[in-house]
Amino acid sequence: MTNPCTSSFGLLLLLIGYTAAGPDPDLRLRTVRSSACQEHTNLHNRLDVVEKKVEDTVEKLEVELATLLDVIEDPQWSPLLDHMGTPAEDILEDPDHQTP
Repeated sequence: MTNPCTSSFGLLLLLIGYTAAGPDPDLRLRTVRSSACQEHTNLHNRLDVVEKKVEDTVEKLEVELATLLDVIEDPQWSPLLDHMGTPAEDILEDPDHQTP
């Protein structure tokens, strides 16, 4: 059998530990939890708007890129782009530095 003094001491230690741990976070006021949930929902809504804008911008850029590629592939530009046999010129290369 357990000594009543030992049981009381264990219960006292348990209560001290519970008190030292602080209040349970789930016991927050309902308004605080509701406010946090609302902020979370608002954040997700804002992120959805940003995501939609990014998707729209990417679609517009894809259309513009396709148009530019079509223009470049037009036959009137092909003589300017057709430089087979000639070395490509590197516009970023230092003009003083010549490669053999």
